[in-house]
Amino acid sequence: MVAGQVQAEFRRLRRVWEFTGFGLAFPLILYIFVGLQGSGPGAAEYHKYALASLCTYAVVNIALSTFGISVANERGSRMDALLRATPVRPLAPLIGKTVAAIAFALAAILLLYAAGILLAGISMPFEQWFTLTWRLLLAIVPFICMGFAIGYLSGPTGAVLAVNLILLPMSFASGIFFPINSLPTVIKDIAPYLPMYHLGHLAWNAVGVPYDDLWKSVLWLAGYSVLFLAITLWAVRREDDRRFS
Repeated sequence: MVAGQVQAEFRRLRRVWEFTGFGLAFPLILYIFVGLQGSGPGAAEYHKYALASLCTYAVVNIALSTFGISVANERGSRMDALLRATPVRPLAPLIGKTVAAIAFALAAILLLYAAGILLAGISMPFEQWFTLTWRLLLAIVPFICMGFAIGYLSGPTGAVLAVNLILLPMSFASGIFFPINSLPTVIKDIAPYLPMYHLGHLAWNAVGVPYDDLWKSVLWLAGYSVLFLAITLWAVRREDDRRFS
């Protein structure tokens, strides 16, 4: 069942080529406009910082889109009700979406790596590439839970708006597009409470930016995973009571 659900998710991503292509291309376009700026002695460090930032954005974008928008669309088309009438175990679709999201995120990360190497001349030890990759793929979990919460709390149209209204402000406020120090004071005060802020610090630290609170960020991300999972379970139970009771 799990293998079948994984195959189904990959087929969905392949057939909806505009969604898949945009999800891969948009972070790359942002990197070309944002990450290739700068020259001089500090350019190499800035290019690595920008690469880690845009990889963070790509991972979160894929997690929220894959789960938030696709789950809302499935609810709107009654696909979830159809699955309940089949012998498919409830965990199988979840695992299928998770595997597809991680594979999709890895593809987006590797595409950004290629751009960083070919266009910006980034050179890092293998350990830094590996650390950046596994941290991003592991820390996708709280954003998958967030995407599920969005998917069950909004409809197909509302999910698209919700993802955009959450993702872009959170990216700016977390220092993904501009360094934290350049943001207004009120934003800098809010940033440490945002999950993307902590994922960003894990990514920046992987490419050499000093950061002494790694475990603090890990605990924040774990706490957000529990929070969004609890919200999702409540929303699923509310949905079941409304539709099947």
